[in-house]
Amino acid sequence: MKQLFLSVVLLSLTAVSGLASAENYTLWINGRTGGGVVGNYNSFTYWGPSTTAAGVNKKSVNWDGYNSISSQNSKIRDALDCFCTGSNWCYVATHSAGDLMLGYTLANYGGSSRMKKNAVANSSGQCGNSDGTAQVGWNIKWVRTASGAGGGSELSDAGSWAVSEPLVKDLKTSTARAMYNHNETRNVWFYMYAGAKGTIYSGILPGQDDEAVAYHSTGGTAGSSGTSLCNPSDWFCNDLTMGTAANEGGSVKWAYHSVVFRDDAEAYNHYANGNWQGIISVVRAAVVANAL
Repeated sequence: MKQLFLSVVLLSLTAVSGLASAENYTLWINGRTGGGVVGNYNSFTYWGPSTTAAGVNKKSVNWDGYNSISSQNSKIRDALDCFCTGSNWCYVATHSAGDLMLGYTLANYGGSSRMKKNAVANSSGQCGNSDGTAQVGWNIKWVRTASGAGGGSELSDAGSWAVSEPLVKDLKTSTARAMYNHNETRNVWFYMYAGAKGTIYSGILPGQDDEAVAYHSTGGTAGSSGTSLCNPSDWFCNDLTMGTAANEGGSVKWAYHSVVFRDDAEAYNHYANGNWQGIISVVRAAVVANAL
């Protein structure tokens, strides 16, 4: 009887230990220009001070922000493998081209077999196997997207950015929209945050914009090219609607994309400015409140 009791206790302790090892992580995926040290998940140079609250167990998923989505994609898969497999779950925040990067990752690799990892990364940003077993895809609770460029930007179309950059070629509206199936998110919700503090030089962007990306992209609107969408106060442009509803004029959003913030006050631009600013500040506040 004593031996049976001890066996039950040991099994209980093992179960408790297994539960204790489960962690939630918050991954931040940068956009164009990069800045953080690739492979170093504690390097938040792109965003702002690393001491700033940005969700539970925050990690900066750094890629160079210059080369093509396909060539840099392994960096994102490494991070998702590290922190979003086994008993661990992830919240994900993206900015600008980081939206294109994550969408590409989920559509093309989210149904693949992934080895469960131990969340202990080496200098290259890769983690060791945990128990030798595999799973399909990653454990992601939701994605919050600051100024998502999954639909591309007309600044890339017009060559307003350095046209020699491989990433800029990917960010052309027709290229970005044809790059992968944007409706295939593996049932993960993308919550979209659309900034609208544009400037005169961003006039080539249709409708409302944040100086770099227009509402058609930041609002997750489907189609082979961008459409002109605005705030309700603009009488000469169709409204970007909240949630998953079709926009005024009939354009629809990609599946599992929902607008949760529309910058009606035109107060937020595209840029972090090294201090979690612009539309990123709105997403950071939401992440802090919800990534627990």
